[in-house]
Amino acid sequence: MRPQFLFIISLLLFFSSLVTAQQLKIFDEETGVPLGLVSIISPDLNESVITNNQGIADITSINISEVFKIQLIGYNELSLSYTDLKKHNFIIGLSPKDYLLNQVVVSAQRWSTEKAQLPSKVTSITSEQIEIENPQTTADLLNTSGEVFIQKSQMGGGSPMIRGFSANRLLISVDGVRMNTAIFRGGNLQNVISLDPFAISNTEILFGPGSVIYGSDAIGGVISFFTWKPELSNTKKMKINGELDFRYSSANREKTGHFHLNVGWEKWALLSSFSHFNYDDLKMGSYGPDDYLRDFYVITERNKDSMVSNPDQRIQKPTGYSQNNFMQKLLFKPNKNWDFEYAFHYSATTDVPRYDRLIRTKDGLPKYAEWNYGPQIWMMNLLSINHQKKTKIYDNISIKGAYQHFEESRNDRNFNDSIRRKTKEKVEAYSFNADFKKDIQQNNQLFYGFEWIWNTVNSQGATENIIAKSSTLGPSRYPNSNWSSYALYLSYNMHINEQLLISGGTRYSRYIINSQFDTQFYPFPFTEANINHGALVGNLGINYQPGNNLVLSGNISTGFRAPNVDDMGKVFDSEPGAVVVPNPDLQIEYIYNAEIGISKSFDAKVSIDARAYYSILEGAMVRRDFSVNGQDSMMYNGELSKIQAIQNAAQARIWGFSFGLEAQLLERLLLSSRFNYQKGVDEMPDGSTSPSRHVAPMFGLTRLSYTQEKWTVNLYAQYSGQISYESLADSEKSKTYLYAKDKNGNPYSPAWYTINLKLQYKINHMLHLSAGLENISDQRYRTYSSGIAAAGRNLIFSLKLMF
Repeated sequence: MRPQFLFIISLLLFFSSLVTAQQLKIFDEETGVPLGLVSIISPDLNESVITNNQGIADITSINISEVFKIQLIGYNELSLSYTDLKKHNFIIGLSPKDYLLNQVVVSAQRWSTEKAQLPSKVTSITSEQIEIENPQTTADLLNTSGEVFIQKSQMGGGSPMIRGFSANRLLISVDGVRMNTAIFRGGNLQNVISLDPFAISNTEILFGPGSVIYGSDAIGGVISFFTWKPELSNTKKMKINGELDFRYSSANREKTGHFHLNVGWEKWALLSSFSHFNYDDLKMGSYGPDDYLRDFYVITERNKDSMVSNPDQRIQKPTGYSQNNFMQKLLFKPNKNWDFEYAFHYSATTDVPRYDRLIRTKDGLPKYAEWNYGPQIWMMNLLSINHQKKTKIYDNISIKGAYQHFEESRNDRNFNDSIRRKTKEKVEAYSFNADFKKDIQQNNQLFYGFEWIWNTVNSQGATENIIAKSSTLGPSRYPNSNWSSYALYLSYNMHINEQLLISGGTRYSRYIINSQFDTQFYPFPFTEANINHGALVGNLGINYQPGNNLVLSGNISTGFRAPNVDDMGKVFDSEPGAVVVPNPDLQIEYIYNAEIGISKSFDAKVSIDARAYYSILEGAMVRRDFSVNGQDSMMYNGELSKIQAIQNAAQARIWGFSFGLEAQLLERLLLSSRFNYQKGVDEMPDGSTSPSRHVAPMFGLTRLSYTQEKWTVNLYAQYSGQISYESLADSEKSKTYLYAKDKNGNPYSPAWYTINLKLQYKINHMLHLSAGLENISDQRYRTYSSGIAAAGRNLIFSLKLMF
C-alpha cells in the first residue's frame, strides 16, 4: 500500500475518533461554574478520567461501563448510568456538601473563579459553618477558619493577623467595598466587629498581596465579607420567608437576638435584618498563669476613685458592652441581564472598656480610673448595578457606588484625677468601583476596572473636669484632612492548554493627602502637609494540573500601602513614656512576595494542600525616635515623654508555610486540619533585627465533623505555640502587663490549647437547636499580644426558627 494511502487512512481514523468521542461536562449546581479535577470512575473497568479546567472529560474509553461514579471532594457523589448521562445531554451538576470546609468558587478576582485555578491561597467560611459555630462577633467568625490569628485588647475587639501582618496592612471588604479608611492604624483594630455575623452569607480570605485588585493596604491579605442578598419569588405569587435566632453563652452571659424578613416578587425583593448583642463581663478559665487574674478594679463614687479587691479574680471587670446591627436591602431585577441592589448597613456599640489599659498600674495603684472607646458607629449606603451580556468590551460589568460613615472616640482619665480627656473622630468615605470581565476566545479571561475613593477626616478633642462639670477645647488625635485615591487595574487569565494556566495583572494608583495642623496644643514646625504619591504593582501566577488530581501553583506579586492620615498626622501615646507625633514626609511602602503551593486529592476522599511563602517589606512605616524643633522629648498628658514618629525606616522579612488536610474517614465523618507557621524580623535603627510584632506563633485547628440528615456534631481542638521572652518583639518586651512571667520573671506568651464540642439538631425544616461547650478543660490563656484573657469553659445554647 502506498504511503499516501496510509496517511489518508490515518487521518480518517483520527477524525472519526474525534467525531465518536463522547465528552461529559461537570459544573457546580449552585453557581454554574465548570468544575475541574472531577473524577469519573468506572467500577466495572477499574478505570477513571478527570475533567479539565473547563469541566470537560472524554469518557470514550469507559463509555461501556454500566455505572459511572462522579466524585469531587467538597461535593456530593453521584452514581449514574450511561442512559442517565444521555438524558442530561452529558451535562451534569454537582451539589456542594454543606459541612465541608472546602469551597471551590471564590471571588479573589472580584468575579467567581474556580479555586483550583487560583495561584494564590483562598479560604472560605460558609453560612453553614457560621450557624454551627455560633461566633459572638465577626472577629470570632474569622477565628473559626483556623487560618487567621485573632488578637484582642478588649472583649469588644478582635484584630486579625495574617502572614505576619495586621491592622492597616490587611484590607477588609464588605460586598466588594473597602472598609479601610484614612484612619486605620498600624496598632490593633476592632472594626471587623461592626459587621453582623448573622447577616454574612460567606467570608473569603485571600492570603498574600492583593493590591492589583484591591489597592492600598492589601499587603498581608484581603478579608472579604459577603452579606445576604434578597431572594426573588420563582412564581407569580409573593414569597415571604424569614428567621428568628436566640442565643445564650455562659462565659460572658451573652444574650443575643436576631430577626430577618425577606419579601420577594418576580422582579422585586426586600430583605430586612436586625440583631442585638448584649455581653456582660468575661470570665476566664481556671487553669493557667495567675498573671492574668484580675485582682482589683476601680469604682468611682462622688467623683472619688477607689481601688477595690475583685471577689472573683477570674471575672475581667469591666469588659461588658452591647451592640445593635441593622441591614436593609432592596433588589430589582427587570430581566435576566440586569440587577440593581441598594443596601443600607448600620452598626453601633455602647462604650467599650479598653481592658488592656485598665489593668495597668503605676506605683502600686491603677494608672487609669477610666479608659473607654466611645460608641463605634458604622453606616454604609451601597448601590450595586450588575449587567451580564456579551458586548465588544465586556461580558459582565459590576458598578458599585458607596457612602460610609465611621465614628469612633476615646475617653480616659487617670486614677484620682479630675480631668477626663476625650477625642472623637468622624470619617466620611465615598467610593466608586467599576469592574469588567471579558472572555477572550474560549478559555481566557480579561478583568479590568477603575476605582475612586475620597475620605474626609474630622477630629476633635476636649478636656472635661468631672468635679466642676466643665469642658474646654483639647488636642485632637488627627489633623482635619482629605485623603483620596484613584486607580486603574488590569488582569488576565490565559489557558495555555488544559493543564496550564498563567495569570498576571498590574495596577496603577494615585494617593493624595491634604491636612491642616492645629499648633495650639503642640509646637509642630508646620501647619499643613500635602502628600501626592503614585504606586505601580503587579503579579504573575502559574497553575499547573498535570493529572491525578494534582495541582501545582506558584505566584510572585507586589503590594503596597500608601501612608494615610493615621500614619502621617496622629498624636498618641504608643507605650509608657513615649508619644508619637506627625511626620509629613512619609512615602509608600512596598511588599515583594513569592510563594509556591501544592494540592492533591486521593480518590475524592482525602485532600491535602500546602503552601510556602517569603515576603520582603521595603520602606516599612515603623515607629522610630524623632525630634520636634530640636527637642527629643515633650510633655504629653502630664508626663515627659520621648518623641517618636512613623517613618520609612526599616525592612521587614516574613516567611512561613501552611498545611491543610481534609479526609472523609467514613461516609458521614470528616477530619479536617489547618496548621500555620510563620516567622519574621524587622530591621532596627542600629542595623540589628528584632522579631516582628504582628507575627503570630504557630497555630492551628483540627476538627472532626459528623453529619447526618438531622444531626451535625463538631469536635475540635484549637491551639497556639509559645513565644518566649527572647522571641518577643523588642516593642513588646516593655508591655509586661500583657504577658505571663517566665521562670526568670520576664514576659512571654505561653502555649495554649482548647477542646471544643458543637452540636446542631434539625428538628424539622423550620426549627434548629444548637449547643456547644467551648474550652471544655477550662484553660486560662491569652492569645499572643492580647490584653484580655479568653473565655473559660463556655456553654452555648441557640435556637433558630425559620418560616
